[in-house]
Amino acid sequence: MSQRQHLPADERRERTVEAVIELCGREEPATLTTGRIARRMGVTQGALFRHFASKEAIWEAAVAWVAERVMARITTAAEGVEDPLLALEAMFLAHVAFIAEHPGVPRLLMGQLQHPRPTAASRMVKGLMARYRRRLLGLLEEAGRRGQLRPGLDLDAAATQFIGCVQGLVLQSLIADDVAGIVDRAPAAFDLYRHGIRAAPGGDA
Repeated sequence: MSQRQHLPADERRERTVEAVIELCGREEPATLTTGRIARRMGVTQGALFRHFASKEAIWEAAVAWVAERVMARITTAAEGVEDPLLALEAMFLAHVAFIAEHPGVPRLLMGQLQHPRPTAASRMVKGLMARYRRRLLGLLEEAGRRGQLRPGLDLDAAATQFIGCVQGLVLQSLIADDVAGIVDRAPAAFDLYRHGIRAAPGGDA
C-alpha cells in the first residue's frame, strides 16, 4: 500500500487514467463515480483529487491519453508505407488492435460525446476525430492522384465510411461480448471497404 501512496504525481495521474479506461470497458461511463475510480486505485477520493481538480479533469486526462496513443499508433503503422491504400489498411488494423487492447476506449469517447452540453472533454474528442479525419483525407487524396480510386469518389464520404467501418466492428464486438475478436474480423471488413473505393482493374469505372 505504501508503494501506491508514494507514486510520483505523473505516474499517479497515468495510472488513474488507465484505471478509468479499464472501468469504462466494464461499466457505463455515465455512472462511473470518483468513488469507484478511487476504490479501483486503492486510494481515497481525497487522494484522487490531489492530482485532478475535478471529475471533468479526469475525463479530460483520459481523452488526452487516448488521443495521444491512437494518433501515435496509426502514424507509426502507416509510416514508411509507400502505397496509400496499404497505409490506410495499416491504419485500420492498428486502430482495431488498439481497441482490442483497450476495450473501454470506445465507450469512453462515446460517453463524452453524449453530454447534452459541450464539455472540454467532448471538444477534445471532436478534435481527435478531426485530426484522424485529416490523416485519412491526406492518404485518400494521394491515392486519388495515383489513380487508385474509382472515378468520382467522394473523399469526404470515403473518410466517413472508414471511421464507420471501425465503429461497426466495435458495435458488433460489444453485442457479441467479444472485443478481442475484433482483430480477427478486421481484415475482411477492410477488404470490403477497399473494394468500395478502389478503381476497377484496368482503370475502368
